[in-house]
Parts: sequence; C-alpha cells; structure tokens
Amino acid sequence: MTKAPSESSKTHYSKQHHQRGSSTNISHRSFYSPKLSVYMLTACVILFILFQIQSLHSPGPPSSSSSSSSSPSWPLIHSWNSVSQESPNCSHELHALAEKLSDAVTFLPLKDLRYAQTAQQGHTWFMSSMHDTRVEGEVQYQQYPSAASRGRLLCIKGRDIHDGLWNSYALAWRDALPRNATLLKGLTFVSYNHYNYDNIWHGLSAMMPFVAWHLRQGQCAVPTRWVLYHWGELRMKMGPWVKSLMQATFGGSVNIEEFGDSGDEGVACFEEAVVMRHNEGGMSRERRLEVYDMMRCKAREYCNVRIEGRGLAVIGLTMLMRTGARSFRNESAVVRIFQRECRKVEGCRLTVAYSNNLTFCQQVKLMSLTNILVSPHGAQLTNMFLMDRNSNVMEFFPKGWLKLAGVGQYVYHWIASWSGMKHKGAWRDPNGDDCPYPEDDRRCMSIYKNGRIGYNDTFFEEWARNILVEVKTRKMEEALNKNNVVVLGGCACS
Repeated sequence: MTKAPSESSKTHYSKQHHQRGSSTNISHRSFYSPKLSVYMLTACVILFILFQIQSLHSPGPPSSSSSSSSSPSWPLIHSWNSVSQESPNCSHELHALAEKLSDAVTFLPLKDLRYAQTAQQGHTWFMSSMHDTRVEGEVQYQQYPSAASRGRLLCIKGRDIHDGLWNSYALAWRDALPRNATLLKGLTFVSYNHYNYDNIWHGLSAMMPFVAWHLRQGQCAVPTRWVLYHWGELRMKMGPWVKSLMQATFGGSVNIEEFGDSGDEGVACFEEAVVMRHNEGGMSRERRLEVYDMMRCKAREYCNVRIEGRGLAVIGLTMLMRTGARSFRNESAVVRIFQRECRKVEGCRLTVAYSNNLTFCQQVKLMSLTNILVSPHGAQLTNMFLMDRNSNVMEFFPKGWLKLAGVGQYVYHWIASWSGMKHKGAWRDPNGDDCPYPEDDRRCMSIYKNGRIGYNDTFFEEWARNILVEVKTRKMEEALNKNNVVVLGGCACS
C-alpha cells in the first residue's frame, strides 16, 4: 500500500550563514588603493581559471567507475601552494574564494512535496532538481562527479528515518566541501525505492539498475557502500534475499551506510556516487535479459550450484506455495492434481516447497532444477528468473483481482518476458469472499487482495498436461540437436 505524503508544509533551514570579518591590511600607505585590490583579485581569478584549463588536459588518476562520464579531479590546494610561492596575496585570495564557495553550498530537501502527485515520474520528488543521464535502451542514472554536475560531488545531510523532508542534498566541489563534512572514499550506490527493500520483488526492482550500470557504464565497478532511501527516509537494511543476491552479484559484502559518524545533522560527501530512482525504467528488453542472465549466473556461482548430470530427460515441476494470503484453500487437492499429471510423463519430478522455509541458496538450487513453476500470485514468483531460460510459469489469482488490482497484477508476466521465461497464463478463481459493495467498487479490493484460491480439477489437469507435453517435446528436440551443453562459470564481470 502506498502511503499518502504529509500535507503539512514544513520550513527547513539547511544553510548556515558564517559571517567573518575579513580585512586586508597593507602597511605600505602609498601603494594602497581600491583599484589595486580589484586588479589583484582579478589576476588571481585568471590564474585560477588557467590552472583549471590546464588540469582538463592532464590525465587524472585511474577510477573504478567509467571515465567517460566523470570529470577529471584536480586538487586545487596543490595548485594554490604553487601559486603561493610566487604570490602570497593571490594564494590568500584563492583560499578565501574556496571558503566562500564552501559557505555558499545550498542544501535542498531530498523529498520535494511539490511533486507529490507525480512522485515516480520524470525527475521524481527525490532529488527533484537533478536530471538523469538518459541513453536509449539503457538504465537512467545520475553520476557524481560528472560533466553534468560540473565536477561537483554529491553531499547528503541528515539521517531521518521517518520524514524525508528533514534529509537534504547538495553539490559541492571537492576542495570546497561544506564545513565539517565527511568525505566518504570509494564508489557509493544511492538508491531510491518508492516501496520497500524487504519484499523481494520491490527490492530486486530497485537493485536491478545498479547491476545494469555495473555491467555497462560502470565497467564492472563494485560499490564500497550503499545508501538506501524510501520517500527520502533513510533505510538501514535490505531483505535477506535481496542482500544475498547483491552479495552474489557484486562479489562481496553489502555495506549499508547509516551515517553514524556524521551525526543527525552531519554532512557526508561521496568521492564517487551513482544515483538510481527509476528502477528498470528506460531499459530495453535486451538489456534486461542481459542483466537477469548475469544475476542468474552469479547466484548459481555464489551458491555453488552444479546442474550437470540433470540431463534433458528430467522435467522439474515445482509448486512454490504460500501460507495465509493468496494460498490455496485446499492445498492437498491441488498438489494431487499436479502429482497425477506429473506421473504420466516420463522423467517428471514434482517438488512442493515454501519459499519462506528456504534459504537464498536453497531457492537458487531449487529454481535451477525447475522447468515448470506453479505458484499463486506473490513475491515468491520473483525467483522465476533463477530458472533456465525458456522455463514455464503458471500463476493463480483469488477472486476479484482482474477487475480491481490494476496493472500491477501483470508484474510477473513482465518479469517472465524480461528474464527469458514463458508465462503460460493465469487461472483466476471465480469464487471467493463476498463484498458488501458492487463487485467493481474499489473498496472490494481490500477484501479480495488477500483472498484464498480454490481449484478447478478439470482445468488444472488439462493445463498441466499441455505444458508437460510441450516441455517434454522441447527437451527431446534439444537432445536430438545436442543443444544440451551447460556452461558453468564465465559470468559477466567475473
């Protein structure tokens, strides 16, 4: 359920004004004049610009992220020290200029209520003043420092977990960071998720764009830390399944930043940062297939799954069950139907499992042995991408979803297409709990959403039989064509 943003207006004072008396005392009375000060400052600024131009033609240090989208970093202090040997006054002016730039850094709220009605569209309400890098068919992202940020770093202030209006962001040059800011070295992934990081579908949707960037623009760069936001509110954990998948994909521990060292009002600036706020938005199907292939390969490698010896003669039929909401009312009757049809096909092996009783690696192994996945609508279906390509999915819904659930009910059709699976349709129970309102009344969804699912013996038998025959035929054709070579290892970015 999506919670409504607060309607109350809040005023935030994120800038601190530092007033300093600055006076330049020149003891030589005969040489002092206002024009001379202006001339000296102008000369210093010109020297500053010349050094910057020179730095753009000088190779920077190697970076863990793509150099094509990052501006070269140039340490101003080193250059100022060179200038100070010849012109102490110019060095003083440059230092004063840096202090002014530091004091001029402006923080804006991470969550912009002006865009509450279009929170997920366009530049969204998260970091609303910033625009994404968009390339057709690729993930939409922001990168700091970059040409788009004019070489500035991303800085974040605040660690509120209840209201994103109290957290803010700004851009600053590395040599003119906000006062008392902490510079966090390495690459930081900053994620915005409109839903949550616990549900494996919503969590995966938020993580996928980082994998896409890692695979393409990032040249396999690995993050030092993750910063997670939901509605601008800081989140300090992922669901275990999501976290394990990211550990498998990036080959190391997932360090989630809590900003404990910077305090509630402290400022953290990131040496390098990549921001995602559109999930898979903008990615072509080909790119999604590539990303799912990589995550499948990495997950199997991480869990030490070996599938050689399974053979083309084996058909894995897995019933991934739920308890409570959207579970089968008569589970044993449904299992008997599929068990009966499975026994009619040579090589068919039926497995009945509950994802909430399995570890991440147990789910990876189970899916690697599955050719047909039978499951009610729910987050556990996200596991489908861990099957071999061209595997099959059978989905089941309670009463009332078709009319009232909206476009979100098709999410597992989408993920099947994006990951190279075959969604073989959905059965929708015509019977269920009664609603006191007309059946097309939106209020009925609160009753139907977590309803339980019945069964149709005749329909289920025919449906299962047809898919089993189809899979058996395909496997026999593959055996004849000797297309049964399983390539282990060799994952992208290995």
